[in-house]
Amino acid sequence: MMTAGATDYDVLVVGFGPSGAVAAGQLGRLGHRTLVIDRLTDVYDKPRAIALDHEIFRHFDNMGLAEAISPHVEPFTASEHFGVDGQLIRRIDMVAKPYPLGYTPSMVFSQPAVEAELRRHATSFSNVRAELGVELLDLVQMPDRVEARLKDPDGRQRSVTARYVLGCDGASSTVRQIAGLGLEDLVFDEPWLVVDVRVNASALHKLPQCSAQFCDPARPVSFLIGPNNHRRWEIMLLPGEDARQMERPDHVWKLLAPWLTPQDGELWRAASYRFHALVADDWRNGRILIAGDAAHQQPPFIGQGMCQGLRDATNLVWKLDRVLRGLSSDSLLDSYTVERKQHVIELTGKIKAIGQSICERNPVAARRRDARALADGGGKPLLLTRQEIIPPLRAGFLSDHDAPARGSLFPQPRIATGGTVRLLDEVIGSGWRLLIDGRRDDVASLFMLSLVAMRPDISAAAVAPLRAGVPNALEETEAVLASWFDRHGVIAAIVRPDHYVFGTARDATELGDLLHEIDVRLHDVPAGRDNDISDLKMERTP
Repeated sequence: MMTAGATDYDVLVVGFGPSGAVAAGQLGRLGHRTLVIDRLTDVYDKPRAIALDHEIFRHFDNMGLAEAISPHVEPFTASEHFGVDGQLIRRIDMVAKPYPLGYTPSMVFSQPAVEAELRRHATSFSNVRAELGVELLDLVQMPDRVEARLKDPDGRQRSVTARYVLGCDGASSTVRQIAGLGLEDLVFDEPWLVVDVRVNASALHKLPQCSAQFCDPARPVSFLIGPNNHRRWEIMLLPGEDARQMERPDHVWKLLAPWLTPQDGELWRAASYRFHALVADDWRNGRILIAGDAAHQQPPFIGQGMCQGLRDATNLVWKLDRVLRGLSSDSLLDSYTVERKQHVIELTGKIKAIGQSICERNPVAARRRDARALADGGGKPLLLTRQEIIPPLRAGFLSDHDAPARGSLFPQPRIATGGTVRLLDEVIGSGWRLLIDGRRDDVASLFMLSLVAMRPDISAAAVAPLRAGVPNALEETEAVLASWFDRHGVIAAIVRPDHYVFGTARDATELGDLLHEIDVRLHDVPAGRDNDISDLKMERTP
């Protein structure tokens, strides 16, 4: 008989898609006993997600996956939006170099190949076990663990126990249903057909040379340039059209006739979807948590669906790690819903606005939309960057002091070291970090203050531009971090393991206060679960 507190695993991950594979890989790297299951026996061999961004690729690099994944990734082209009369009304592109996180800000990728690498990485750890063709039947929570009833491929049933369960099992999540976590409707529901084609090299010249949104009220269409010869069309279905019938190759090629003929390429996939906007009420019930499509679904108009799921995984894993190692209270996990739900709702609102603009079916309203977009651009096509659309964290495990840049993604400069140039994370790691503006006259005293007041699990570094000649400072080659300090008017920042800024300081006094706060906050958290940040304040235990 199993003794109290003994479990088979630290974490059971249900679902071995991208979110589950990233969570399992990160848990494995941190040394936690992890079982990941999936009812399917292999990676789905057709593309679904197509877009990545620099935040997600930064995590892949931290995991040691950049080299393995890079062959399957290419820069995302700009996306041009064309109005009723075919005129360019809006252009969404990347921020300019030097890139803030050290990588191309927007990318496209081949999901089957990348997903296979994510699985290979997760199962490379001896403490991670993957079981495929295994179905979750039920979960029973106990005070110190969860018992999961599983069905193996041969139909036999068995039970395993884990301290926590993470449901990454998709939009129809069994974990979410068992945990009783309801969904909120964010009011977007449109039928679309997604078509993927491997285009012959001789036909690529027929197609637009950058991604495009054809905002034609007769039938809105999105066109995306994927890696190599992969091209995707997302085509709005009209009232009265049968979604399953529209998936048939003869119908698909009729829809693609403005661009290609059946002789121009191979139809890789045609699948009809309803583009939804949904978010779970809560992402946690005791020891059961959900992530990815199990927790939220959003329209695909700026390619953030999979990115959101991987943000969930990286947000949750560093918190689970602290709880599993006894460094923080279980209630630290309450900040997961607070942070990720609000972020998803805010980003989904922006995606909905773009989607509703693209999907306008009324020609008169569509012309008003076109005129408004051109007016917003001063008479020229409005220029946006994908990066400015992604919001920061607004609440959760962040400093109580609303200082500049709190909740934003911390940049990653290139550092000159040992005759080579490396990214900051390679030099100082990706755990908790304190970064100080190395150009300051008092940098030595600030560093000494940090060494005296700082927790042992936070690393510290001063960073200065390459030619500043500051002793003992890391030397950045492109002044990315110097510009960031100047823009926000701060001298130091404490950065979380998921690269979000916990808090910043504008002077030595604020730095001392920030160091004291993080010492208290990382030690423990109270049990309150209200979404207000004040309820997440942590108190020092005597």
